[in-house]
Amino acid sequence: MPTFGAIDIGANSVRLKISKLVRRRLKVLAEDREVTRLGEAVFATRLLDPAAIEHTVKVLERFHRLTQQFGVDHLRIVATSALRDADNGAAFVEWVRSATGWHVEVISGLEEGRLIHLGVQANTRIRNSRALLIDLGGGSCELTLSTRGQIEDMYSLPLGAVRLTRDFMRHDPPRKNELHQLRAYIEKEVIRVEDALTSHRVDLVIATSGTPAALADMWAAEQGVRTSTVPSAELQRLARRLSRMNVVERQAIKGIGPRRAEIIVAGAMVFSEIFSRLKLPGFRYVPYGLRDGLLFQMAAEYTENPSLRKALVAEREHSIVSLAAHYQADLTFARRVRELALQLFRSLGSVHNLPQEYEDLLTAAAMLHEIGSFLNRAGRHRHTHYILAHSELLGFTTRQRIIIAAITRFIGKSRPAPETRALRALPDADLVLVPRAVLLLRLARALEQGRRGAVTGLRTRVAAERVMLRLNTRSSGAELELWALDKERDYFREVFGRELDCTAL
Repeated sequence: MPTFGAIDIGANSVRLKISKLVRRRLKVLAEDREVTRLGEAVFATRLLDPAAIEHTVKVLERFHRLTQQFGVDHLRIVATSALRDADNGAAFVEWVRSATGWHVEVISGLEEGRLIHLGVQANTRIRNSRALLIDLGGGSCELTLSTRGQIEDMYSLPLGAVRLTRDFMRHDPPRKNELHQLRAYIEKEVIRVEDALTSHRVDLVIATSGTPAALADMWAAEQGVRTSTVPSAELQRLARRLSRMNVVERQAIKGIGPRRAEIIVAGAMVFSEIFSRLKLPGFRYVPYGLRDGLLFQMAAEYTENPSLRKALVAEREHSIVSLAAHYQADLTFARRVRELALQLFRSLGSVHNLPQEYEDLLTAAAMLHEIGSFLNRAGRHRHTHYILAHSELLGFTTRQRIIIAAITRFIGKSRPAPETRALRALPDADLVLVPRAVLLLRLARALEQGRRGAVTGLRTRVAAERVMLRLNTRSSGAELELWALDKERDYFREVFGRELDCTAL
């Protein structure tokens, strides 16, 4: 069974988690974490501090040795708010690549929230609830509304504990005017989403990350009980108590580590204001988050187990359909093209030899290949590519989004070539694979050329020098579809080195 690794480069700390897929479940093999405060200078200067970069890279070099020690097969390294906001983020990414060979993927706040939701959903029972997930990091706070395991809305607010400490806390303990300014700023940000959040009746509030973990430990120690649930009224009291202490006094509290003590006041104030304004009853802390979502997604992508893939498939489908509907795509037509593309992918596996991952990428491209027509039918393939390359297509990595966009780019007269702008950002391995996926989508599009469902099914037969497609058609025939397929014969021969023979039954 494969071994997966996930690294989260946050504004406050860097975290590693390594898990192995055992009997359809992820078994944790190793975890590591270190506070590096990578984002501390960013929030004041928009630049990553060289010393923080060096510290973070050294930690990543240690993580690199751990991934080798545990034989990690699949690894994702993502960075969040610090890299999103930094003007010199590219220098950091290059430094990491030089030191470890790793590519750091900078994800959006919404993708961060989706992965946190996926990690929580995979490890808890929230599928039957209307839940609000709150993740407070060093640079941002992600708020996710979930109904029966499906994301309804997500919001990313600039309310990270490191960011707010840097901007507002100039004395220790903080002075009253600093706390008033901090509270006013938090209130201003929360008000922006207050109506949207309060319009949903929430049954359960789940909190992840270090701040709620520390608050839950503090509350449990005060009560002399083991609990991960903190009532809202107690949040207000804990925030006031912490704001009156200096850092040494905060460090002495059970559950608050030395570095967490430096930023816990700002974090506690965020929770206090959110729960007060939204009139929430309290939260339950769970020790899951971004890394768990990354691990679960990798496991779902590299297995054919339907139950493991279910949550990921649902999230991707929701994102794809929402984007298609936003650009007024013909969903009935798009779904027919997707079904035909799926049949071609599965029946011609020995011909195209694409990795299993490409099945999802191809079918996503099939659903979205016409959205550029919303802007202008002239140049619609270029418009589609641009939209997809810059969209929030949740559930897909940056590389996967580029592949999906590239597949849709070449449905017209142009053909993919390595020097084409749409392909420049892809790894060499994908430069070979994308033309094969493009051809499959072109065939699927040809099979629905008349946009009337003329082809009801197909059978394939693969020979050494020939591929035969036998089409089941409606009584009205499929002359237009056969004409469109005939136009793809030269390209089919170019890509696969075989003749394409199509007949209608």
